[in-house]
Amino acid sequence: MTRGRFGLLLLGLLVAAGLIYGFMPRPVPVDAFTTAKGPLAVTVEEEAKTRVMERYVISAPMSGYLRRIDLKVGDPVERDQVLAVLEPVRADALDARSRAQATAQVSAAEAALAAARENARAAGAADQLARQELLRIESLAAARFLSAQAVDQARSNASRSQAVQQAAEHAVNVARFQLDTARVALTGTASLQSGAKAETLNVRAPVQARVLKLLRESEGTVRAGEPLLEVGNPETLEIAAEVLSNAAVRIAPGGRVLLDRWGGAPLQGTVRVVEPAGFTKISALGVEEQRVRVIVDVTSPREAWQRLGDGYRVEASFIVWEAGEVLQVPTSALFRHNNGWAVFAIARERARLLPVRIGERSGLRAQVLDGLQAGDRVIVHPDDKVRDGVRIEVRGAH
Repeated sequence: MTRGRFGLLLLGLLVAAGLIYGFMPRPVPVDAFTTAKGPLAVTVEEEAKTRVMERYVISAPMSGYLRRIDLKVGDPVERDQVLAVLEPVRADALDARSRAQATAQVSAAEAALAAARENARAAGAADQLARQELLRIESLAAARFLSAQAVDQARSNASRSQAVQQAAEHAVNVARFQLDTARVALTGTASLQSGAKAETLNVRAPVQARVLKLLRESEGTVRAGEPLLEVGNPETLEIAAEVLSNAAVRIAPGGRVLLDRWGGAPLQGTVRVVEPAGFTKISALGVEEQRVRVIVDVTSPREAWQRLGDGYRVEASFIVWEAGEVLQVPTSALFRHNNGWAVFAIARERARLLPVRIGERSGLRAQVLDGLQAGDRVIVHPDDKVRDGVRIEVRGAH
């Protein structure tokens, strides 16, 4: 009987212990990070493109007929080298009917010229007769055989005949010009189609460079000012990045830039200029953004980026602040508390709420100015189960 009571008592104690253990709060599994001092940099990251510093767009200086450009993209060109050849605009080709009409117009112009010459000869003979008549009347008037009125009439006839002769000579010139025009209309196209040389204008390279882009390669009619090709020196590259205006105000000329994700080792760069005027750009999500163009010079040796060309994509990280020995924590350990920042520190396997003062922040790290010391462990990614004083179990330290 005594043994039976003892067994029941032992069983009751075991059941009670199991119930107590089952209802005891278990430690919350968390991830931890040990704070330490190290270098920290605050960057502004944007996509950027390479571009040739000094590029030249070669345009047609006049309207005309462009001969085929034999250059290819990447070909080197020397200063004053002929890049393109322009001819005058070619005349329209004549079909059989149009050629017959042009031939008839030439024949008509030749006949008109012959008639004008005959009229000029007749006018010249009339003028000569009027001059001789004037001389005879003036001689008779001097001997008082004729009146002064007869002399005036003879002089008027001589002046009129001289004017008629001059008009006839001008008519001959007009007929000759019309004949020349008709002949040009007939023979201009035929001479070009037969391979006759035409006057040409050579478009030359302004500097020693390489061909970057062919905007017009095949022959054909071009207008004055139409771009033909672009040339530039691909060894003189710069980086152009379009940065949000609220981030561009933190970027200063001379600042250090890291250039990465272009297909090679990271490169070093320096901000040359932050353009003073911004522009509006629509993002991929359809949001209007104010952006500012920032120009960067590559300071790494040319051998390190010789494979880069015009219009290549790079990732530019503008360093706006950096320091060597900075106490830092992951930004994932921070949360808002009483209009400030706080973390959950680990002390004796329990979470302790600690307010902290934060300085500069990068994407994954934040500078701690007050509230923590090097070597303290904090909880990263705390969830709603983590509270001040709760027991925790660290899954792993980072």
